[in-house]
Amino acid sequence: MKLFPSLQLHMPQIDLQEIMEHLRHNEERRTYPLWQEDDCLCFIARGREYRSEFHLNPSHEMQYSLKGDLHLHYRTPEGVEKVAVVPEGHCLYQPPMVPRFPPDAFQLVVERKRRPGEVDRFHWFCPSCDNLLHEERFIVSDYGTDPVSRAYDNFWGSLDFRTCKKCGTIMPDR
Repeated sequence: MKLFPSLQLHMPQIDLQEIMEHLRHNEERRTYPLWQEDDCLCFIARGREYRSEFHLNPSHEMQYSLKGDLHLHYRTPEGVEKVAVVPEGHCLYQPPMVPRFPPDAFQLVVERKRRPGEVDRFHWFCPSCDNLLHEERFIVSDYGTDPVSRAYDNFWGSLDFRTCKKCGTIMPDR
């Protein structure tokens, strides 16, 4: 007797070490989607040495530090930047914030897949006066398109975006 006759079990095994090696030797891609289901998205991310933005996505997420430490940069409701450190081997359930970790570190990320029309936002702040420099917005329907890299390309490709309107400081190029 079948208890769940309509349930098809597809349970692929994933070699996390192999994926981390692949990402380590691929300078163009820093993320590797493992699955994107209706309500769940999972990927492995490699750190970016030039990451400086605050990525605000519409959902909470779980991050597991596969290799290296996670430095979670966030802003308090008063706008003060803080950093929480999550050591290798630990996991964190976090509200929408940006993690930063070095290029030799890897994170396993599980989050809710974006709903139609939800917007991811990327904020950069002036390194001198902390004024908002620029905001990039993306509707992320497929995480395989690597929205973080696209946001960075737009930001770093514009001297105007990197120039503070308040104090004139130019954020150095990556």
